[in-house]
Amino acid sequence: MIKLAIYGKGGIGKSTTVSNLSAAMADMGLRVMQIGCDPKADSTAYLHGGSHIPTVLDLIRSRKNDFSLDDMTAVGYGGVVCVEAGGPSPGLGCAGRGIIAALEKLEEKGAYDVYKPDVVFYDVLGDVVCGGFSMPMRGGYADKVYIVTSGENMAIHAAANIAVAVENFRDRGYASLGGIILNRRDVKDERQKVEELCSDIGSRIVGTLSRSETVQDAEARNATVIEAYPCSGMAEEYRVLARAILSDCGVEK
Repeated sequence: MIKLAIYGKGGIGKSTTVSNLSAAMADMGLRVMQIGCDPKADSTAYLHGGSHIPTVLDLIRSRKNDFSLDDMTAVGYGGVVCVEAGGPSPGLGCAGRGIIAALEKLEEKGAYDVYKPDVVFYDVLGDVVCGGFSMPMRGGYADKVYIVTSGENMAIHAAANIAVAVENFRDRGYASLGGIILNRRDVKDERQKVEELCSDIGSRIVGTLSRSETVQDAEARNATVIEAYPCSGMAEEYRVLARAILSDCGVEK
């Protein structure tokens, strides 16, 4: 089982990227689980037609521990097992602590043993890398961290902070930094800026995604690009990225 945490600044296209990677890997015959670790609880939406699924924190609040693993999950495109951690009620509680509670509950309910995924994605908001938001980096969770960024200054700043967090955990046997995913916004000198970031943090660009209206068109249909436009150039870009990440983890597809 490969466990991968995908981090990035809010709004950078991280969840879209993760969902398309999940769909692409599912099409390759892999069993995939995607765990949304964002309080908005919308990481997996385009894998199951845009419908709402109960979040782990909602279940804990309303039913304490009186719920099953099936109540926490939904099966989406290609058999991808979808989970949303959720967040606290507005103004109450800490979203980071919510991630901790959700991941602990998944372990308690035996999610990994029951579903036996080949690949687990943790989709994590990376604007603030502290407390629960760093939980997927810790021992027993992700093996590698990949960071989604564009060439925009705030996205690069967030990516650098995430890389620092990974480096700070290195001596504890936590997740290592797998690389940078460049999700292009077509800003000036974009690739050069991201390559400079990679040089600063001792990493590399593992894959590049084009800015494409195909992504918005697919989301308007409440679907991933892989499902809605499987023959498109954009779908192939996600497949290329999926293969690059798998190869980086020692899996050839």
